[in-house]
Order: sequence, then structure tokens, then C-alpha cells
Amino acid sequence: MSEQAKQDQHGPRPEEKLLADRRAHMEAVKAKGIDPWGGRHDGTAAIRPIVDAYVEGREVSVAGRVTGRRQFGKANFLDLRDWTGKIQLYVKKDIVGDVAMELFNLLDLGDLMAVKGKLFKTKTGEISVEVKEFRILTKSLRPLPEKWHGLQNVEIRYRQRYLDLISNPEVMETFRKRSQIVAEWRRWLTERGFVEVETPMMQPIPGGAAAKPFVTHHNALDMQLFLRIAPELYLKRLLVGGMEKVFEINRNFRNEGISPRHNPEFTMMELYWAYSDYNGMMELTEGLLSHLAKTVTGGTKVSWDGREFELAAPWPRKKYLDLFREKAGFEWHDHDKVVAKARELHLEVGKRPHEAIANDVWESLVEGDLSGPVFVIDFPVELSPLTKRSPKDDRVVERFELYIANMEIANAYTELNDPIEQRARFERQLTAKEEGLERIDEDFLVAQEHGMPPAGGIGIGVDRVAMLLTGSKSIRDVILFPLMRKTE
Repeated sequence: MSEQAKQDQHGPRPEEKLLADRRAHMEAVKAKGIDPWGGRHDGTAAIRPIVDAYVEGREVSVAGRVTGRRQFGKANFLDLRDWTGKIQLYVKKDIVGDVAMELFNLLDLGDLMAVKGKLFKTKTGEISVEVKEFRILTKSLRPLPEKWHGLQNVEIRYRQRYLDLISNPEVMETFRKRSQIVAEWRRWLTERGFVEVETPMMQPIPGGAAAKPFVTHHNALDMQLFLRIAPELYLKRLLVGGMEKVFEINRNFRNEGISPRHNPEFTMMELYWAYSDYNGMMELTEGLLSHLAKTVTGGTKVSWDGREFELAAPWPRKKYLDLFREKAGFEWHDHDKVVAKARELHLEVGKRPHEAIANDVWESLVEGDLSGPVFVIDFPVELSPLTKRSPKDDRVVERFELYIANMEIANAYTELNDPIEQRARFERQLTAKEEGLERIDEDFLVAQEHGMPPAGGIGIGVDRVAMLLTGSKSIRDVILFPLMRKTE
């Protein structure tokens, strides 16, 4: 017997009946001359402030999604949730009338509705609204997941974020906090004289980071373009032009792997400050992140993955080469020992340049101990083509990476502003065929030759800061729509 014949014999499957019932309710609402998709509705208030400032008998107007339904005799109770919280509704025919009660019986879980009524507390002390009138704003044609016990399937949560937000109030709170973080971030910087700017997301030459770009094509100009891997070279052009304190909260795109800490499309704040240096960037970072922690958590201590981190300044500074020597037992520049250690750690060697192999060894040996917050400072010059050398040691540059919870949160430099040295470094990168440098950006070098002021610059991962301040273990938990593998 065919599947269709079996269905005809036994009737529709349960989920099909659910969908059919909901559509029948929608048609019944239409038959009453009511638009099941509603329209503009003014005068509603957020639920959480109403609950927090409860006043017996207060007249209120609220709107939201129906997330629960119970009946006790002639009394009906609904749970109504908006993006701030939940409140119970008390609906009784004696109050709303026969006509409204007929419409009430056509409500389904997941429907959006608006109500007016007065506040009271039930015998159990639950704050509720005694409904006097209500309006259907949107009929839900599909049932929502797991009867509101919380959507747990990670794959569905990320693919259908709208269900995640509906079902899991803590997820909604995470993204509200992320918005709060970014808004306060902007305010804190602009209050200190920084100007927010926008730079191209499609670039003819990728630059500013060692990363593989996404490639696209502009038809009208018949030219290849790259989605930006970093805004750095454009922001530095603005320093040349006299914009002394600039920042951009930007989307970057890197054609690389996906992990709990990496998404190919991510958000970074990049900032440049004329006449500063990497020490100034350390002070700025300490001030910014401790302030954001206070804004979100009320203090400078944050908890993440069962650990507590104190973000009050100052934070320790540790030199990159010293950390390598402590963990490896030999010097970073000792090529033979670096290669031997890399093979021992099962890292890729091949024909890769020394600095790439040595940095992989550093990451493998050192990063696991960088609980932080800690500034790792003074990187080998080979790893930092856009950074000024240290006047104290020409093997290293004035660069730091900030680590908190063993995650790299920020990367900052005393910016290289010598166009002759910059050209030499670019040429070395090009010879080594490093990712992120398809060809030398001659216009950037021309800009530097006009005179770029000494400066400090920094990039801070917005997504990772959001992870840290919201206690989220995966970057996908703080990106509304993370990249997912396609489904069949």
C-alpha cells in the first residue's frame, strides 16, 4: 500500500492535523470580519516594567505572544510574553462577553495579541491582567517547539533563530545585552573625542591582516573585488588626511574555518589614535573593557565557563619571546629546534616560513595558560608587517595581543609610519606569498609618503567581548545568524 493510501486510510498525521486546525481557526477569524494579521496597535507598554512596578488595579495595555494556556472551570489563563518578560492573563466570559469569548476560543499558542485590563494578584500571588478587551494581531499557522519548555536542539536554534528567541528568554536577553554593549562602546569612544567612520567592505586589494579573503566580481566595472578582511589600510589613510581619532565597528569576512570562536563573518572594532602608541592602546583597552563590564554586570568581575576574571586595571604585561622560552626551553629564532618541536606537536611544517611554524608552536604551548586578562607584548618583527620596531630591541615590534579566558580579544600596534620600511615589509610578504596580500597596495604607500602621524591602533573582537560579558561559550551564541552548512 502506498504512503498516500495509508494516509487516506488512517487519516492525516498528527502534525498535519495541527496545521489544518490552525488554518481552520484562521478562516473562522476571517469569517467574523477580522483580519487575522492585525495591524498597527498603539499604546502598549513593555511587560517587565509593569510587573516590576506593580500597582493593584492599574489599567494596562500590553501586547505579545501567547505562550501558555490553562482553564479552571469558567476561568481561562494565558501566558503573554513580549521581549522584556511574561505576564499572566485572566480571561472570563462574564467580563469580556459572549462575542469576544467566541474569538478567544480561536486563539492558538504562538498567536500575537493585544489586551487591555487591570492588574491584580491571584491567590498564589501571581501578577495578572484581568482582561476587559483583546485583539488578535497575528495568527500563528505553525506550532512552536517543545510546548514552550525551551528549544534545546542546537542545530535548530542556530538555523531558525526566531524559534530560539521565542522559546528561550535567556537568548533574547543575550542579544539585548550585546546591543547594550555595542551602544555603550560607541558612547564611551565618542565621549573621548573619537569619530566613527565607514570604510569600504568591497576592496580591490585585500589587506590589513593575514587571512584568506572572499572573492567577488563587479559586473559594471568588470573588476575583481574582495570582501574586506580588515579595514586597517583605509583607516590609516584617514590618519594621513588629518582625522586624528577614528574608529569603525565593522563586519569583516575571512574565508577560513568555523569553530566555537570563529565565524567567517564577524564584527570587529578597529581604532586609530594619532600621536599615541601601543602603551596608549593598552590603557584605552583596560578602560573600555572594565567600563563595559560594569555596564553589563554592575562590576568589574565577570564569570565565563565556570571561571571568574577581574577586569579592573592594570593588567599584567608579558613578553611574547619570554613566554616562548619559558614553555619551549629554547629561543624562538632557533629554526632547527622550532621545527623539531613542531613535529613533536604534530604541527604542519612543510616549506612554510620559520615565523609561521614558530608562531604555531607558540600558540600550541602558550595560549592554553593565558587565562588573563594579560597583555602579550613585543612580538617578533616577522609576524607584524604593519608595526613599528621597538627602539629597545630591533628583533621585535611594539605590538600586543590581549588574552582573556584563553581567547585572543584584541590585537594592537604602535603603527609603522615609515613608507620605505613599509614597502620593504610588503615586498617580503609578497615574496613569501602570505595570505591577505595579493599585491602591494601602492595607493596606501603613496598616502604614507605624504606623512602619516605616529599612532597607536587596535582591533577588538566585538563578538568575543560579547561572549565574555554574557557568559556565552560559543561565538554562535552571540551572532544572530551564524554561517551554517547548507541543508539538502
